[in-house]
Amino acid sequence: PLLQYKVWVKPGSEQSFLYGNHVLKSGLGRITENTAQYQGVVVYSMADVPLGFGVAAKSTQECRKVDPMAIVVFHQADVGEYVRSEDTLT
Repeated sequence: PLLQYKVWVKPGSEQSFLYGNHVLKSGLGRITENTAQYQGVVVYSMADVPLGFGVAAKSTQECRKVDPMAIVVFHQADVGEYVRSEDTLT
């Protein structure tokens, strides 16, 4: 509730994000109004479960016009990172 900029991803794109991939426009469910380009965002599932965070590659206005395969959120970190790097953690 205290976060200013949020992005919700569609159920089909959740797994892709959790494997460390960027969010494409085709996987974007919703985005907070007036999100600026390169603004830090928290990535949520459509059920409001936080999945991780990233950086907005496009502003809210640009997201409306881009093609479905354009990257809208650059992946930074996610909750699946622990599982992927469990062996190397000390």
